[in-house]
Amino acid sequence: MKLKVNIRQGEKSSQLRKDGSIPAIVYGKHLQSPISISCNKNDFIKKYKAAGYSTPITLDGKDVEEMVLIQDIQLDPVSNIVLHVDFLAVSKDEKVSTEVPVILVGESPIEKLGEGKIQLVKDFVEVEAFPQDLPHDIKIDISNITNVHDTVFIKDLEVSDKVRIKNDAEQPVVTVVSLTEEVEEAATEATAEAAAPQPEKK
Repeated sequence: MKLKVNIRQGEKSSQLRKDGSIPAIVYGKHLQSPISISCNKNDFIKKYKAAGYSTPITLDGKDVEEMVLIQDIQLDPVSNIVLHVDFLAVSKDEKVSTEVPVILVGESPIEKLGEGKIQLVKDFVEVEAFPQDLPHDIKIDISNITNVHDTVFIKDLEVSDKVRIKNDAEQPVVTVVSLTEEVEEAATEATAEAAAPQPEKK
């Protein structure tokens, strides 16, 4: 996956954005110094949707060709427009650590029967691998979850033998809560709220 980029030659960030580009920076252990670049906004958004934070992208431009991971995206707090991007340059022969999203797939029989509710406790896990071996996501098939209080732990996640999950193996990722418990918890919270002292009206 390639993203066309240009070396920045002193252009102002505001002008780049007006022209439909995004200012960005590339840094990494093997680089002598960070590289200031820019890329087309629409092209970057397409690549980001496909790659996320864990799939390598090759920056393709004059005087710059680096395999990178998207490290950080700065957004405008009001308009949500991409303002700036940080890329981490990586090497094919050096392992890196990054967070990978957990995705639920399938349909749980216990939810279908209305007996329980699937809860995703941890939506990202930290993995280590060579850049080309990093998974885009980690899928959990919830059609295998059939009982209330069933739990999927980190140790239960299926990944390639080229990938190491760095989180505690006993950490839960998915749990099942009975609908009765959920109703009781909501009722307890409502009772506690009603019993709390109310501020005096002036």
